[in-house]
Amino acid sequence: MGTMNSAANMGATSGATIEESPAGAGGHRLAVRGRLTIANIAGVAGPIRALEPREGPLAIDLGGIERIDTSGAWLIHRLMAQWKAAGSEATLENASPDATRLIAEVGANDRRVEVRVSVGNTFIARLERIGRAVFNATEGLGTFFAFLGKTLIVLAQTLIGRRPLRWNAVIHQCEQIGVNALGIIGLLLFLVGLVLAQQGAVQLKQFGAEVFVVNLIGRSTVRELGILLTAIMVAGRSSSAFAAQIGSMKLNQEVDAMATIGMSSTEVLIVPRIIAMALMMLLLGLYGSIMAILGGGLFAWVSLDMPPVSFFKRLQEVTPLSDLVIGLIKAPVFGVIIAVMGCFQGMQVTGNAESVGARTTRAVVESIFLVIVLDAFFAVFFSALGYN
Repeated sequence: MGTMNSAANMGATSGATIEESPAGAGGHRLAVRGRLTIANIAGVAGPIRALEPREGPLAIDLGGIERIDTSGAWLIHRLMAQWKAAGSEATLENASPDATRLIAEVGANDRRVEVRVSVGNTFIARLERIGRAVFNATEGLGTFFAFLGKTLIVLAQTLIGRRPLRWNAVIHQCEQIGVNALGIIGLLLFLVGLVLAQQGAVQLKQFGAEVFVVNLIGRSTVRELGILLTAIMVAGRSSSAFAAQIGSMKLNQEVDAMATIGMSSTEVLIVPRIIAMALMMLLLGLYGSIMAILGGGLFAWVSLDMPPVSFFKRLQEVTPLSDLVIGLIKAPVFGVIIAVMGCFQGMQVTGNAESVGARTTRAVVESIFLVIVLDAFFAVFFSALGYN
């Protein structure tokens, strides 16, 4: 066998070298020199792993080892184990007592270990999870009510003139919330009105009562669907934006900087968004209802041969003014809820950018959930008052 010059040269730069040569009785000899430590092992680790077991015994000469640690011991142990697994003998020569003991210790711990997570008592674990969830929910609810109380105080002080209202911020948010959303909300509600009229006409046609499609479109869109679908769209679009914007400001420590210079983050960031959202939800809800009616009217004109004049005249007859008032009452309430949830989740961002994504998702989900719950409450409330 020739000397492994390439391996030796690679190891020379790292403080460790190896040299392979033939031994008696068809055996093989591997001399390792230098420092076989984790800092110097890179140059010889590859060549040693590349040594394939052959016929005949292998003698590993460690007389030239200056220092060896567990990484070097593991490398030598694995080489010996591979030769022994192939049916060839592998022995150490000229190894110091410390090196021999370290290699033996590494070999003694070379065994497959099955890692299993200790489950413990399943009943206690479930109780713990339930308790932790209840505690986190209670803590989150308390934090939300504290945030809501502080926000309402600042909002009331702003409305009565004790705090300045930042009109530039309000107008900017109105543009972002309302003007930029006209296209998507108008298209969505127009299509909803179209589909509602089509499905209603299919069912009413069985009874020869297609004319009542106007009743279905008018009352359902003005009182319920127009406002509700607009609120859901705004929640997905603007609540997420609020959470992401304020969350990013928290990560960049801009909110802390405001507090340092004596500015209230509630006054600067939250109140303008709430006021703008309440105003824009009122207008967007009315706009969405109108677009839904136009979609239904277009279907009635094209498919039911109902002229637009007849459609809108009957619409005035069958849609009471109370439906419009109820819808306009719900719209700003939905707007306030959406804005508060978005700002609250944004203020809870901590740690890293992953928190921004998580809080943004929660803002959208919780906003839509609360909007639907409040809509159900309003439906029962106004029905109890006699506005059916």
